[in-house]
Amino acid sequence: MREAPPYFDSLRIGDSMESSGRTVTEFDVVSFAALTGDWHPQHADAAWAARNGFGRRIAHGMLVLSYALGLLPIDPRVVVALRSMDRAVLKRPVAIGDSIRVRAQVAEKRTLDPGTGLVTLAIRIVNQGDALVARFEMTVIWRREPGPDEGAATGAEAEEEPGVSPLQDGRLLA
Repeated sequence: MREAPPYFDSLRIGDSMESSGRTVTEFDVVSFAALTGDWHPQHADAAWAARNGFGRRIAHGMLVLSYALGLLPIDPRVVVALRSMDRAVLKRPVAIGDSIRVRAQVAEKRTLDPGTGLVTLAIRIVNQGDALVARFEMTVIWRREPGPDEGAATGAEAEEEPGVSPLQDGRLLA
């Protein structure tokens, strides 16, 4: 039996989770440069990068932010769409071979309409040494639990542990 997702109304401010890690590879950086056309030598030219900036090639900041979105276990049963990304700050470079993971916390929520709400997540991306590499806020459209006449689960499928947020056990989005 598939576990019920955390619907909008069960989320609480401060609920949080941490993703698994992801190591940034040479292939990732070159592929991202090819897809975006961003061939800045800090990303693409090892000799140039060794003499400038950070002393080595680094991942594109937008690649790191994109990976953060992918690392979050977004459950399409409840997360309808990305609405905005705000206040992005890149704090440290991510080099080829570095591993990143994401910490997310519910920072704000408000009802949008009878079927959905807006949830703002405070996102922190950290590296293998637990140093902050980037942070931003992400607002998503989150589904509210369907009413009984809309096909909501009944009986044991609908039961959740009373007083325990579905996020307290690490199920932020899945």
